[in-house]
Amino acid sequence: MADMASDRRTPKEKARDFPDGPGVYLMKDKRGRVIYIGKAKNLRSRASTYFTEAAAQDRRTADMVPLIADIDFLNTDSEVDALLMEARLIKDIQPKFNVELKDDKSFPYLQITTNEDFPRVEFTREPADRGVKLYGPFASAKSLRGAIQVLQRVFKFRNCTLDIDADDEKWKWYRPCLLFNINQCTAPCNMRISKEEYRKDIQRLRLFLDGKRDSLLDQMRKEMKEAAKELEFERAAKLRDEIHSLETLNLRGDLETHEQPEVFYIDPKKGLAGLRKVLKLSSEPRTIEGIDIAHLGGSETVASLVTFLDGIPFKPGYRRFRIKTVGGVDDFRSIAEVIERRFRPEREEEWPRPDLILIDGGKGQLSAALDAFKRIGVSPPEILGLAKREEEIFRPDEPEPIRLSRHSAGLRLLQSVRDEAHRFARHYHHLLRSKKTLG
Repeated sequence: MADMASDRRTPKEKARDFPDGPGVYLMKDKRGRVIYIGKAKNLRSRASTYFTEAAAQDRRTADMVPLIADIDFLNTDSEVDALLMEARLIKDIQPKFNVELKDDKSFPYLQITTNEDFPRVEFTREPADRGVKLYGPFASAKSLRGAIQVLQRVFKFRNCTLDIDADDEKWKWYRPCLLFNINQCTAPCNMRISKEEYRKDIQRLRLFLDGKRDSLLDQMRKEMKEAAKELEFERAAKLRDEIHSLETLNLRGDLETHEQPEVFYIDPKKGLAGLRKVLKLSSEPRTIEGIDIAHLGGSETVASLVTFLDGIPFKPGYRRFRIKTVGGVDDFRSIAEVIERRFRPEREEEWPRPDLILIDGGKGQLSAALDAFKRIGVSPPEILGLAKREEEIFRPDEPEPIRLSRHSAGLRLLQSVRDEAHRFARHYHHLLRSKKTLG
């Protein structure tokens, strides 16, 4: 994309040069603030419609069109990616003219439990953070529910909430539900199937969800044609709808790319109390700042700084830094530059110090941050490095890292700060012209 400072084209002229594939477009006012975000199957065609006489007169767009001073876009691989990205950006940025998607409603997931003798398959908007295999987020709740019904007829899994222990004899006397009678569940609740055989069915389901679906769909298409040939039109129509439901399983995002932090709940009180105990602090760290470095297309390095207040993301405290003094890829020097710019003494009054700083990285990144504090003559607050590979916590002057349980509330809070800083740097760097950028 062209540099905004040197690009003198009007928004209408820019829109004409947009690609003709799917993506997200962003309307900005003269101050560079994003005022509207939309998705499109064809970016060029959709964005251009805002600069027509009809758009200026349409009651839905008439108030916005005169305020559009600039326009930007993000390519996506598919319409589904565009839909999910649009929703994420609207929730994060809260543009003035986006009335929908500003609430906390999340997209649904398909969840398979992994810590039970007889795993369950569930539709959920509140996925568990452990003991499950997740697929999604999905673009359509209705389509996902329909697909689950078809999958249950094929793979005959349970979706009940029973806590079934394979070694408990009482289940032999349990009465199966209607799903067993209509051949849509193998009734592990009545020990009609062994744990091993049931898990084979779940493994086949997971293979299907992971992409090995062609043979089943080919078989169903063949059955549909045969039914139509035999004039069994009702059965053929039913198979057609089932095929469509299964095909919509492709209409889902990637867990990492389309993160929905708000659906993976972390109890902030437990996290803060856990950090105080583990780090032996005199009080809970109310304000935590996380710093991450990102390299954009190999040509530009940026850093993100996110702020958590009482264990919860505090969006007004988010900042982006364009790295100015470092050429090439050098995370250590980039971290040092961020520390020097963020904590130089003259900023003390306008920007209070946090109780804790979290650096994305290990010993090297932490040392770079500490050296930067020395250069500017500032004593650092509590500062940690979190190395992602083993999730080890590094502290100054401690030769060995702290290793916490993966389920530790304190570690999970640190991970959420680190992951939010990474997400903010990776996905939204080009949008942060609308945020306050430090000079």
